[in-house]
Amino acid sequence: MIRYRARWIVPITSPPEADGIVAVDGERVAYAGPASAAPPGDEVNLGDVILMPGLINAHCHLELTAMRGFLEDLDFRRWILRLTSARQAVLDRDALLDSARYGIEEGLRAGITTYGDTSDSAVGIQAMREAAVRGIVYQEVFGPDPSQCAKSIADLREKVAGLRYLETPLVRVGVSPHAPYTVSDELFKATASLARELMLPVAVHIAESELESQLVSTASGAFADGLRRRGITVERRAESPIALLDACGVLAARPLLIHCVRVNAADVDRIASSSSSVAHCPVSNAKLGHGVAPLLDLLEAGIPVGLGSDSMASNNRMALLEEARVALLAQRAVSKLCDAPQAADVIELATIAGARALGIDAQVGSLEVGKQADLAAFAIDPAVPIQDPVAALVFSISGARARFVSVAGRVLVRDGELVSPRAGLAERMQSLADALAAWLDSGGEMQGSV
Repeated sequence: MIRYRARWIVPITSPPEADGIVAVDGERVAYAGPASAAPPGDEVNLGDVILMPGLINAHCHLELTAMRGFLEDLDFRRWILRLTSARQAVLDRDALLDSARYGIEEGLRAGITTYGDTSDSAVGIQAMREAAVRGIVYQEVFGPDPSQCAKSIADLREKVAGLRYLETPLVRVGVSPHAPYTVSDELFKATASLARELMLPVAVHIAESELESQLVSTASGAFADGLRRRGITVERRAESPIALLDACGVLAARPLLIHCVRVNAADVDRIASSSSSVAHCPVSNAKLGHGVAPLLDLLEAGIPVGLGSDSMASNNRMALLEEARVALLAQRAVSKLCDAPQAADVIELATIAGARALGIDAQVGSLEVGKQADLAAFAIDPAVPIQDPVAALVFSISGARARFVSVAGRVLVRDGELVSPRAGLAERMQSLADALAAWLDSGGEMQGSV
């Protein structure tokens, strides 16, 4: 038994405790509460920290970490085209794997222990296994032309079969029909059917941008024009992107709905009644100019909502405490309310609610006896009095590096440093950044007609 002692512990599902201890027996939490009542064991005094459950990044693209700073100040369609063109031209599998590895290292430094990773290459599953972190790797599938559906779903089935051999108690495989502008209705239906057949979790980018809404509801806009240039028939598909997923049977698979910026009351009702969940990415949504998702409405409807960083191509940071802070401030700015959401609400999004959104809340997301010992500790100034450690996490130490991190009881960050950093990874990432810049300087740009 190891006793981790901290100035504050924040169990999430019970009140914070000053001078608290989290006792870990093997992979699991054996106790979380006041030091005075803790069971005996070997004590590790973490000092002036707030000790809490490991943070849960409900949506990221680990393979795109190398594209940080490469796609600045672009409209959404041009952003997508440059991303896909550069990825195909510059980033081979080894580069994507290093990118995923670096994303996880950055995440661990920020106290993130679980990753909802959506990717085409699925290198995230290898990177997660190597780093001993927890996560779900959603294998993407694409095909905006209905005639592609049979091949796309056959390829997806084959990829999933290969990936499932790599699953572990920490890492699972899911599927992700990418988005309405890259997936036909037929492929949405086929992917939902495959997910139900194989009992796979589903994630889908949805209701993110105005261009997407125009494509679905009026068959107009730049996405529609691009598809027509490829010879693909474009017609009105539904009254909204969420309604489209409902009509295609995707909501019946209880997916993780990524973004949900542009949803109305009827959409919220559809999401809630289907028991689907949402990954809220406030920084990425703001940076790309998409808007502010109606987080308060989603929460009021009882929808499980987790926080996501999205990719470093659209965010530049993987910092869940910062996401929590931005989520809170954006909602208060829009609603003009001083107390909604509260700090505790957004910290829940980064922990237990994120776990619920990913379907793993029985294992992680709170410091409760029997749950997996995924822990994160953040330093606080010993000279600063703290009356509310939860508020401090959101307002005072947002963006701070974690002092201590463990996953299933295994220590991955100690004294603010990675226990097992990968040698030469930072240098290889710089080389990738240089290669991307050289590609752009040499005339490489957007190709295709999304």
